Amino acid sequence: MRLDKCLEKAKVGSRKQVKKLFKAQQIKINGQAAQSLSQIVDPELQEIQVAGRKIELKGSVYYLLNKPAGVVSAVTDQEHQTVIDLISSQDSREGLYPVGRLDRDTEGLVLITNNGPLGYRMLHPSHHVDKVYYVEVNGPLGPDAPTFFASGVTFLDGTRCQPADLTVLEASLDHSRATIKLAEGKFHQVKKMFLAYGVKVTYLKRISFGGFELGDLERGAYRQLTPNEMEHLFTYFD
Repeated sequence: MRLDKCLEKAKVGSRKQVKKLFKAQQIKINGQAAQSLSQIVDPELQEIQVAGRKIELKGSVYYLLNKPAGVVSAVTDQEHQTVIDLISSQDSREGLYPVGRLDRDTEGLVLITNNGPLGYRMLHPSHHVDKVYYVEVNGPLGPDAPTFFASGVTFLDGTRCQPADLTVLEASLDHSRATIKLAEGKFHQVKKMFLAYGVKVTYLKRISFGGFELGDLERGAYRQLTPNEMEHLFTYFD
């Protein structure tokens, strides 16, 4: 949450009083003077002090989930099961939502949190969040394929994609496997990129997102972030 919202919840004082404390460098995050009242903080992960007094608030939760095909990346849906439905009642919190989206037929890594501003910051173009997908297609990926994707694919409507890093794992006339890394998130982008090359995606799974790795997490399962992953998450709080 934003620092000013955190202090509001902690009933530190009026907005005018909080601004005065901020200007006097009396608001500190992990011992350092706060840089902005709009910076993203989590009182469960960081020590927040105001005039030497530690703020005690329940922080946000962060889950890494392996979305199965058929489940939608949404908070609610009248027709389909959502990623939030996969969170147990014991682990559920008010305000949970998925950071970013995967198509309904796409599997893989989705971050779930109730930290409202985090998703916006992670998906903001300034962070250049890399996404890695494992892909299977119904045709050959030739020696020219990595260069084709690295050059920036152009769709039929003129939309041009940023360069993507393709690694071919296996190639044959009727079935090929690869991984692709990209920083964009256009609608159906990965599928359209392979169509532009001349093959159709038959299976798609996101295996990495913003430095977080899916690993061997089972379909439909989720887990809390590890201490190292939480430390990495701090890079999006700046």
